[in-house]
Amino acid sequence: MDTDPNDGAEATQAARVEHRPEDGQYLVELDGHTAYLNYELRGRTMVLTHTAVPTEFEGRGIGGALVKFVLDDVRSRGLVVVPVCPFVRSVIRDNPEYRDLVNFDDPGARD
Repeated sequence: MDTDPNDGAEATQAARVEHRPEDGQYLVELDGHTAYLNYELRGRTMVLTHTAVPTEFEGRGIGGALVKFVLDDVRSRGLVVVPVCPFVRSVIRDNPEYRDLVNFDDPGARD
């Protein structure tokens, strides 16, 4: 898992995030490797279930950039999130501008 959930500038410049709604997934492919974030859409709530970042991406901010892309997309679509994935929770915790997207009424949103 990516250990730097903060910057991600390199990721946004070097890779493009692809949304695959049919698979419930956002992904980044770069240098022959893939990072992804899985989700389940439940009405107007996107449950963010799992983030996977290959070791080749660690320390490059790609995981954090992927999560921020997803959260920005959620905001633009007028949805809320339940951050089941611990990495997603850490990005939201470190970036309070995303806290308004969290459905705190769902038990899965709590640490």
